[in-house]
Amino acid sequence: MLALTETAKAFYTKADHSDLPVDGCPGEFPYTRGLHAEGYRGKLWTMRQYAGMGDAEESNRRYHYLLAQGARGLSVAFDLPTQTGYDSDAEMAAGEVGRVGVAISSLEDMQRLFDGIPVGEVSTSMTINATATTLLAMYAVAARRRGIATHALSGTVQNDILKEYIARGTYIYPAEPSLRLTTDLMRWAGDHAPRWNTISISGYHMREAGSTAAQEIAFTLADGRAYVEAALAAGLQIDAFAPRLSFFFNAHSNLLEEVAKFRAARRIWARWMREEFQARDPRSWMLRFHAQTAGSTLTAQQPENNIVRTALEALAAVMGGAQSLHTNGYDEALALPTERAARIALRTQQILAYESGVAEIADPLGGAYAVEAMTDRLEAEAQALFAQIEARGGMLRAIASGWVQQQIQQSAYLWQKRVDAGESVVVGVNRFQDEQQAEIALQKIDAESERRQVERLRAYRARRDEAPWRAALQGLKDAARTEENLMAAIVSAVEAEATVGEIADILRGVFGEYREVV
Repeated sequence: MLALTETAKAFYTKADHSDLPVDGCPGEFPYTRGLHAEGYRGKLWTMRQYAGMGDAEESNRRYHYLLAQGARGLSVAFDLPTQTGYDSDAEMAAGEVGRVGVAISSLEDMQRLFDGIPVGEVSTSMTINATATTLLAMYAVAARRRGIATHALSGTVQNDILKEYIARGTYIYPAEPSLRLTTDLMRWAGDHAPRWNTISISGYHMREAGSTAAQEIAFTLADGRAYVEAALAAGLQIDAFAPRLSFFFNAHSNLLEEVAKFRAARRIWARWMREEFQARDPRSWMLRFHAQTAGSTLTAQQPENNIVRTALEALAAVMGGAQSLHTNGYDEALALPTERAARIALRTQQILAYESGVAEIADPLGGAYAVEAMTDRLEAEAQALFAQIEARGGMLRAIASGWVQQQIQQSAYLWQKRVDAGESVVVGVNRFQDEQQAEIALQKIDAESERRQVERLRAYRARRDEAPWRAALQGLKDAARTEENLMAAIVSAVEAEATVGEIADILRGVFGEYREVV
């Protein structure tokens, strides 16, 4: 069988491991072997299933189902209009409402989304970036109206706009005001929601776009460095915000290389934070990460094979020391996951946790010649990429010039070329095909969902008090023209029942919109 990586050797010995200082035990700096000495023995990773579809009621039913099946945290998928700052009744939103996630335009939508969910007890992750400030404000206000203090809320908001320019495209504003919103949220949450992770610096989408493991490390951590520098420039103290930084990595298909990737990333970040940024709190040195199995490895052909792929990728995340994990449904190359597919995905994590034994040992592959050598190699490759980024003036300039995007595109092209030539095997696609593929039931979005959502939104606008709404939006516009933190004005706009699109439009008017250079 052909190796999945061109650099893999037939076998490894002690001589393949570099002369870098021994990284000691799990729980010790630089955390190559994991953040905690006990690993998962004291606490398992958070089994956080990503879901969102149609309107708030439909997604709420799925959340209740997942919690009943044993999920320990929720992860919200928003539809494209919500992600890009358009209300469900906007012309640009037509046909996309609720299609790849849940449609959230109003505070009322957010209240329906979490109806009956104990948000003071359940950790919630929201995959949202350009409109992250508004969605977190809505979540906090909705909780407060249920009598749950903002200080009691725990979870993560992705809030990583740089990777949108690199690999995903759901940006709204130019980079500078976008970074301002990122750091405004970080400062606000430090004061008001101290249990909240204010950013999830994401390499996942870069890997989905075709990056290598080394590129995923380098470009993700370089984005992280840019956020740290932006926060410091905004006057935040390193140990005031660094412990709440988190990361989001892809758990891809090469089992041993993926374990090594997570180990190398922890080691690099720990050294940067302690030695370069002079953080003194050990929590600031720790790279905490969520992982999601690789959607790009799922195939529409023989979709049941995806159950095995997902299990192997989840195993890599667990043996690599993830703090939380989402496992993909086997049918996601065809549609949003059905309840059956979501249940199998969750059971995959539970089998790893309770039956496999891998959770009983911290860093179970630590000391393996192959894994140690791969950890060293990936660190060296990432360091070489950091040098190229610095030579281009830093990550922001490297993104603006298109260089980062070009590196990922080239890697994606080379991978596809190998698949097309049969040099890399994808089971069921370019080898071991089966013409008699069985049909599987697919998740279908209620065709009436968009109409109901639009009607509710218009009724919401019609019954709100216009005077405080106008005053709140004017206050947001005035604040955006200054350098003051915008979160208070955004919270006030949400309390006055402004919608996601209305808030985004105010900021568009002040900041302008980003247009990709091609």
